[in-house]
Amino acid sequence: MAADRPGAVVRRNTLRRQIADALRDEALAGRLPCGHRFTVKEIAEQYGVSATPVREALLDLCAQGLLDIEEHRGFRVRAFSADDYRAMVEARTLVVEGVFRGSGVMAARPSGEALLSLRRRAEEAERAARAGDLDVLIGYDLRFWRELGGLVGNAYIGDFLDRLRVQTWMFAVPLLRERHELRGLLWQGHRALADAVARHDPPEARRLIAEYNAHALALVGTPG
Repeated sequence: MAADRPGAVVRRNTLRRQIADALRDEALAGRLPCGHRFTVKEIAEQYGVSATPVREALLDLCAQGLLDIEEHRGFRVRAFSADDYRAMVEARTLVVEGVFRGSGVMAARPSGEALLSLRRRAEEAERAARAGDLDVLIGYDLRFWRELGGLVGNAYIGDFLDRLRVQTWMFAVPLLRERHELRGLLWQGHRALADAVARHDPPEARRLIAEYNAHALALVGTPG
C-alpha cells in the first residue's frame, strides 16, 4: 500500500485538529451532553469528511479524557461526577501553587509583550464574567489560563492544566446553565491575577488562585 503523500497527511491532520476542536467546543457549550453516544460514521456524515480524520480526532479527545470508547458501540461523552470535579480542582491547585512557589511564572519576569497579551485576555474574560455570558467566558478563560501557563516555560505543566480546566468546565457548564442569571456570579479576578504576575507578587497570586478555586467549588455546590 502506498504511503500517504505529504500534502494528504497535512490535510488529514488539519481536519483531525479542526474536528477535535469543534467537538470539544460542542461539549463545552453543552450541545454534546455528558453521556451522549455517537459513532465515527455519524460524525463523518455530520462534517462531510472521511472516517479516518474523524476516528483520529475522537481518539485524541479520548486521550484528553473527554470521551470514552464503548466497545462495538462507538464513543460516549465522558460524564464527570462531583467527586471528579473536586479531585480536578485539588490537582490543579497543587500544581499551580507549586508553580508559584517554585521556578515557574514568578522566577523570571515575563516579557512586556507576554504580559500585555495576558492582560488583554484577562480583561476579555472579566468582561464576559461580569455580563454572565458563559459561552464567551469559557473561551477567554481557557485562553487566559493557557497564556498564564505558557509563562511557566514547561509545556507538560501547561498541557496538564489546560486538560484539567477543560474537564472542570465540562462538569460545571450543565449546572451553571440551570441558573437563570449568572451576571455577577462568575469569578472576576483575572485582571488582578495578571497584575500580581506583572508586579512579581507570588503571595497575592497564590491568594487569588486559592480564591478562584474556592469560588469554582462553591459555584457548583461542591464544597471541598
